[in-house]
Amino acid sequence: MEYLIRDSTVVTGSPDRLIWYKSAILTKNGTIQDIGETILLEEKYPSATRIEGEGKVIFPGLINCHTHLLATADKGILEDFGFPTTLKFPTTGRGLLDQEERNVFAKLACIEAIKSGTTTLLEISDDIEEYAQTLDATGLRVFLGENMNDIDNAKLREGLYEYSSHKREIAVGKASDLINNWHGKSNGRIKGFVAPHATETVSPQLLRASRDLAEKYELGYTIHLSQSYEEIEVVKRIRGVLPTHYLFDNEFLSNRLVAAHCRYVNSSEIALLGKKNTGISHNSAIGARRGAAAPVAELLSAGCSIGMGSDNMAEDMVEVMRAALFHERVRRNDEINPQPEDVLEWGTMGGAKTLGIADEVGSLEIGKKADLFMIDFKKAHLVPSLRIVSSFIHNGISSDVTDVMVDGEWVMQNSSIKNIDETKVIQQAEEIGHRVWNQLVKENPDVPFPINLPPAPL
Repeated sequence: MEYLIRDSTVVTGSPDRLIWYKSAILTKNGTIQDIGETILLEEKYPSATRIEGEGKVIFPGLINCHTHLLATADKGILEDFGFPTTLKFPTTGRGLLDQEERNVFAKLACIEAIKSGTTTLLEISDDIEEYAQTLDATGLRVFLGENMNDIDNAKLREGLYEYSSHKREIAVGKASDLINNWHGKSNGRIKGFVAPHATETVSPQLLRASRDLAEKYELGYTIHLSQSYEEIEVVKRIRGVLPTHYLFDNEFLSNRLVAAHCRYVNSSEIALLGKKNTGISHNSAIGARRGAAAPVAELLSAGCSIGMGSDNMAEDMVEVMRAALFHERVRRNDEINPQPEDVLEWGTMGGAKTLGIADEVGSLEIGKKADLFMIDFKKAHLVPSLRIVSSFIHNGISSDVTDVMVDGEWVMQNSSIKNIDETKVIQQAEEIGHRVWNQLVKENPDVPFPINLPPAPL
């Protein structure tokens, strides 16, 4: 299809941060074909389908570099009890979901993602093939990463960190199968990623196997890094070094690595990450909820690229960007920096660089994929529109997003999701969420639980 979005403001996200006012953008065959004055483009492309953009602003699609979609089943519970959680259940609500229910929560998370302007996400989970088809059907651009670890769970329950070669073989096999079955599907909109879990749950052998797998298929790879004090203490005890040094010693750091979190890295770790031009997923909102923040300014100065991720329980990337701005200013004790344009870059082009797709997406430039979202700026909390990006980052909310396009196809128009039955999914998720958490509490009466769950779904 050929679409001409007319009479809108186009925030390109290009290196020069160009903004087109009262202009139009033409998309065709999944790519951006032209940007310019509306009157000129309407004369130039008379057969294109017109989309009215008056009063709206077009942004590059937001890129979520780190998420666990099924964690939406734990929404309202796990945000407030730390990490690792102080709730000592044997699992969480999402751990009780069957395959059909996992697909429901995958859809629920994608609804929230789309409605906040997200067009690309990196999903990391166990048994991800159970709902890969569901993710493809949403129309989103998705990287699929099978969660891998080789920790011996029986030994771990005894407080011992030992690793299983059998478990490692199974994990690598599942990751390979996922890549072979899904990488490049839907005109390249679905891609594989390699995802060993974390520095304390992955052996040196699995680190090397993961790096080898990524190199074999020419893919990116990711790991949770320095996300908790517990992780740091465990790695120091069993490896004798800090988590980043453990990765460096095993030749795991590179510009194809997405290191998620990096909340507690010190100066020596920052130097190593920068030396290897490592990509960082700055998961600002979940970090703020847990009282922690990555040293973004220092990581940038060292040579890292910065993308953004929502991580757990929520998919609202508008909130993630605002949390990043607020938290980083507080951390730096700086009233001015970062600027809203910096944060938007982390959520768009920074994410594209981090995931290795900066030549395809991340900005609205001719020849790139048509991944974009539109917001209605005629809102009391957004006008006067004196600084478009500042108004959006400081005051915008996800409900301002009206339209989302991925690969030149609409996945939401006029605030209506195209490929998911939103009403049905919300009802299903409400009922399932209540059931699994009530079941968890009932089956574990000896576990302290300081929450009175509602007697029934709303």
